[in-house]
Amino acid sequence: MQRPREQVESQLRRAILDGSIVEGERLPSEHALAQSFNVSRATIREALRSLVEAGLLAKGPGTTSGLYVESVDHNALSRVVSERLTNILDLGSVTAEEVATFRDLLEVPSARLAATHRDQRHLEQLREIIDEERGTTFDDPIVPVLNARFHSEVANASGNRVLAAFVSALHRTAHPLAFVNTDEELGRVAVTHHIDLYRAIESADPDEAVTVMRSHLDYLRSHAAASGASAAR
Repeated sequence: MQRPREQVESQLRRAILDGSIVEGERLPSEHALAQSFNVSRATIREALRSLVEAGLLAKGPGTTSGLYVESVDHNALSRVVSERLTNILDLGSVTAEEVATFRDLLEVPSARLAATHRDQRHLEQLREIIDEERGTTFDDPIVPVLNARFHSEVANASGNRVLAAFVSALHRTAHPLAFVNTDEELGRVAVTHHIDLYRAIESADPDEAVTVMRSHLDYLRSHAAASGASAAR
């Protein structure tokens, strides 16, 4: 038999997942929920904490705004992964290098799948990002953001939403361009790689997409290593 906290959590979870409580809706206060479920406020608080940890609820802005229902899709998964990884990095349980290596492991199959499953909408999004990259200078603060958007859109084009969620989360957590000394050469080469990758995806050439993505990741890693060695001198 479920404990009161588990019963409350189960009923609220079911209401969120079946749409009875819709995305963006604010939950009633702890007091109102306690009266509705005929349990203590402490029981309600425990149930709500579990749902927040599961990514189904989120605190609104401010200290008294209450809890709101989060979206329940691969984008929600991406947010949860990103938040957890950020906390783990802050605690020092894993290193940024470990996160970056895992991200790179996902990028190559992401490019291969994108060349197979992309549609016109994905191609338009990738072209739009490349046009924005071409219009920026290497020292513009938006460069790492555009890079993350490009890689996330490649992952979206893969047709695998779980893969897309993880790639997006990992880019938000460890921007590859945030840890290197960006210069004019890096900016030019990175955009050239993006253009080449776009062409491979547009041409539905998975082998070429893999080759370009590997070259791109190797270049960024070697540039980061060179930046680190330079900073150490």
